[in-house]
Amino acid sequence: MTSSTVAAVTAAVGAVMDPELRRPLSELDMLRTISVDDGIAHVEIALTIVGCPASDRIRADVEHAASTVAGVSGTDVSLTVMTPDERRALTDRLRGGRAARTMPFGADSLTRVVAVTSGKGGVGKSTLTANLAVALAQRGLSVGLIDADVHGFSIPALLGLVDERGRAPSPTRIDDVMLPPVAHGVKVISIGMFLRREGEEGALPAVAWRGPMLHRTVSQFLTDVHFGDLDVLLLDMPPGTGDVAISVGQLLPHAEVLVVTTPQTSASDVAVRSGLVARQTGQRVIGVVENMAAMTLPDGSVMEVFGSGGGDAVAAALSVDQTSDVPLLASVPLSPALRATSDAGSPVVLAAPDEPAARAIAALADELAGARRGLAGRSLPLRTR
Repeated sequence: MTSSTVAAVTAAVGAVMDPELRRPLSELDMLRTISVDDGIAHVEIALTIVGCPASDRIRADVEHAASTVAGVSGTDVSLTVMTPDERRALTDRLRGGRAARTMPFGADSLTRVVAVTSGKGGVGKSTLTANLAVALAQRGLSVGLIDADVHGFSIPALLGLVDERGRAPSPTRIDDVMLPPVAHGVKVISIGMFLRREGEEGALPAVAWRGPMLHRTVSQFLTDVHFGDLDVLLLDMPPGTGDVAISVGQLLPHAEVLVVTTPQTSASDVAVRSGLVARQTGQRVIGVVENMAAMTLPDGSVMEVFGSGGGDAVAAALSVDQTSDVPLLASVPLSPALRATSDAGSPVVLAAPDEPAARAIAALADELAGARRGLAGRSLPLRTR
């Protein structure tokens, strides 16, 4: 077989994307020997680790890519594993030259970091965050999502990342780098991915941690998880103004904050406090989202289950002493569909995009997607020789 056929197979196989790292195999130095004999393409691929969970997917994609080359009538794909030195070189390349456990989302990063907060639990903050992340990914953005609600984690289930026993997949580890699972185009990390039942039955163990452990967990999610180049990183924050809120304020003082409330006064009054604490750490409140707002019934009447005006009240309170007003960015109506799709692990923005709550979240995503981080006033990581 001609060298041009081998070159064509190499190019086709090299363009296959690693499903976890989201980069071509050639860029990851995973290609080994490639030859073509009597129409059979022999391809050797070096996986990152023994027992790589994406091995079957990689094999299938490589077989398909090789089979598309003219003159190839069959494929023979063999999988090996990188050496420790090769794996070390890969992790160094993934970090982009940064030392291990250094913050990739600093003030000079082009990634827009948005912490979604609330004053109290039960306002639908996590459901909103999960759907917002998927809606942003639908708009072509590279999106990461950190479930920072360590005690009350729910993001894996909301995004359909759990099996029939409620277990979330563990992130693949390449030495000290973790690769986050991907759901609906969103790269996700949660403490729920590290917890396991003692047997097949029963609930996951409770996370009963105090300040230092919580701080370390959030810090490791930010430094040890390889999200790659993100346009937006969302953090689903725990309700209130406790340890995690303070830790995120210290680790990400440049982050923006989206405050979620319901219309009722008991929720909106507390929601203001979460915005004030964020501001004390240097973060900027970019807007308020009112969840569980008035819903329109089939007969055209409007039902305000949780009252009205809470979102406007929070926005007005947080606008005091700011150089610019804090807007009410969205009012998401109370929605049985949003509840049902969330329980099923299928975000409503995908499962029922024409539903009123889905449209409101989509409009919020349009608002956030239109405001990217700029380069003004920040240094670029360039060096002169």
